[in-house]
Amino acid sequence: MNGVHDLGGQHGHGPVVVEPDEPVFHQRWEGRVYALISLARRRGLFNLDEMRRTIETMPPSEYLAAGYYQRWLDALERLLQEKGVVDGPPPVAAPSVEAPRVAPWFKAGDLVRTRQFNPRHHTRLPRYARGRAGVVELVHGPYPLPDRRAHGDGSQWQPVYTVRFGARELWGEDGHALDSVAIDLWEEYLE
Repeated sequence: MNGVHDLGGQHGHGPVVVEPDEPVFHQRWEGRVYALISLARRRGLFNLDEMRRTIETMPPSEYLAAGYYQRWLDALERLLQEKGVVDGPPPVAAPSVEAPRVAPWFKAGDLVRTRQFNPRHHTRLPRYARGRAGVVELVHGPYPLPDRRAHGDGSQWQPVYTVRFGARELWGEDGHALDSVAIDLWEEYLE
């Protein structure tokens, strides 16, 4: 999904302000939101990709005005309503799932290119890395494809690869020749 949440490589948003000795939580309620989401996920009420998808569908003006944990709270409220949890009892336990064996298509050292597409759904392939060449650094085990898992379908498992991209490949001459970015990507995103 090309939305306000995917700002990597874009200009015009000002500097990233780094707060020295920044606390994990600025206010007590943020810690409570973190705890509630952790509990809800452990109980199997929703998964991480469903949460990300829900945050991505916030109206842009609300997304930009909200702080980090305010976005989490918005997602929590909407997911609990979407799942019917607010009016009914929560599930007793999360289902246990064993990762299937899936042979990877690529190996460490392979040159790959990411697919160029503009999805209308949740994806973990950032816009700035689409259609770009990189090198596979690591091959991880299979994980559910977040594009589907965000909508409750965790049935499609794929190997995940850590792919390293040169900064110039991503940002042209604006990228420093010695810099690079490593991104964990599902097999479906690669060619």
